[in-house]
Amino acid sequence: MKEIVAFIRINKTQRTRDALAEKGYYSMTVNNALGRGRQKGLQYEISGEPVKEYEKGTRLNYIPKRMVILVTNDDKVEEVVSTIIDANKTGNIGDGKVFVCPIEDAVRVRTNEKGERAIL
Repeated sequence: MKEIVAFIRINKTQRTRDALAEKGYYSMTVNNALGRGRQKGLQYEISGEPVKEYEKGTRLNYIPKRMVILVTNDDKVEEVVSTIIDANKTGNIGDGKVFVCPIEDAVRVRTNEKGERAIL
């Protein structure tokens, strides 16, 4: 099993959710996140508007993003990652990042199912 953690633009959250659901991936957690990458807070996207560059000397400490987290079977990782990329890629700085992390085990609290059965 793998945990997939994606940091995406706020205005791409619905599109990402819909794209994943269309492929059968309904279970996920979405959180607000603040961070910065190479752009060091110099560029910012306001929901629905194109990326704007702030005046020279103006810096944002952190850029608001959405963090999408889901766990899937090893054989589904490529499909999930590709779906996230397709839903979020604009070709501009700030499109986001996707991380894939190993999961040792999972347990469904209600039924005590373990491993891959717990995430289905």
